Amino acid sequence: MSTPSLKFEPMTSDRLAQVLDLTIKHDRTNKLVTFLCALSAYSEEDQFNISYNAPSSTGKSYIPIEIGKLFPKEDVVQLGYCSPTAFFHEVGIPDKTKKGRIVVDLSRRILTFLDMPHTELLARLRPLLSHDAKTINIKITDKSQKQGLRTKDVLLKGYPSIIFSTAQLRINEQEATRMFLLSPDISQMKIKDSVGETIKREMDDARYLAKLENDDGRNALRVRIGAIKAAGIKHIRIEPKLKSEIERVFLGTSKTLRPRAQRDIKRFISLMKAFALLNLWWRDRDGTTITTHPDDFAEAFALWEAVAPAQELNLPPYVYQLYKDVILPAWRDKQKNYNGRTVGLLRTEVLSEHYHVYGRMMDAAQLRQQILPMLEIAGLIIEEHDPHNKRRKYIFPADPELVADSDINRGVPTESN
Repeated sequence: MSTPSLKFEPMTSDRLAQVLDLTIKHDRTNKLVTFLCALSAYSEEDQFNISYNAPSSTGKSYIPIEIGKLFPKEDVVQLGYCSPTAFFHEVGIPDKTKKGRIVVDLSRRILTFLDMPHTELLARLRPLLSHDAKTINIKITDKSQKQGLRTKDVLLKGYPSIIFSTAQLRINEQEATRMFLLSPDISQMKIKDSVGETIKREMDDARYLAKLENDDGRNALRVRIGAIKAAGIKHIRIEPKLKSEIERVFLGTSKTLRPRAQRDIKRFISLMKAFALLNLWWRDRDGTTITTHPDDFAEAFALWEAVAPAQELNLPPYVYQLYKDVILPAWRDKQKNYNGRTVGLLRTEVLSEHYHVYGRMMDAAQLRQQILPMLEIAGLIIEEHDPHNKRRKYIFPADPELVADSDINRGVPTESN
């Protein structure tokens, strides 16, 4: 057991959330997972990735930006939209051992994209996102005034923690399975509290920032992060006694496992290891290796339970929540008016219910082109053409068991209006 530091006390997720709540209202699960993602950068190979997917003005980039302020500036790289060439030139340095080659060392870095980067850059980062190899050689084309297009070698080294933010709800499956999919809370309570906090800040910005800088909990967390970085922990091993508990989470049910479970199990374990890193002074330590504790499993499990349903369906939580809060209730209510006949929802009815639930209009094109296809691929809904009007589609829950309080089986709609 390593000797506990006199500066710190064991930190639970509740205490961590309390400190983070100073600037990030509500969004408990999101801010905890994002903080742990950033903290995992200080391990050798247990970093994980996050993608925030939600409509504009919901605070996708706010959470990672605020979390980044707690970490040493030299470790945080924040980028907007970025092409492959621009990224490698921005982050890389010339290789002293090989002329013309760029070295991009991302070891122990927190890489935050405030907008989804170019698809070609995402494709080139896939091996890095899935930790296929610690050193990756790739080639890019660069344009010079004298020689036109030239091919350049890029050497990618190390594993960073990577956070993406995008208003695009549909994400390539190859990227989606390599990340935690998160969406900010858009409840009325959160919005009201956030507006109130903004008012306080804008009334006296200097005083507001001074209060943040002088907050004991926030400063203690910064010092703790610096000490974790300085500890130089490379490996975090799993306590053997926890093997059966981890198996119970992923193998202890009768449900059919999806292929992405092979990567989700790694993310769950990464959460455990990040909690161990947060409390490394109270974990068994052998040199640069620490061992997880049952408390780390319990903390990780609580977070995983909150995010697992959407992860397992490969959906951003915003889309999954919309299915539960808007589509299912609207469908159930509609059945009450048809005396046992099964009828589907029109898209206009979904838009109307969305406004009723969330107090704002939804983009009809986004519903049609992104949200409904994602829900259908996930196996949550089925869209069927009206036999009397092929231009019109009806939306049904795909599995009657998901419709908790209904004994009605899905059928072809017969309404003509």
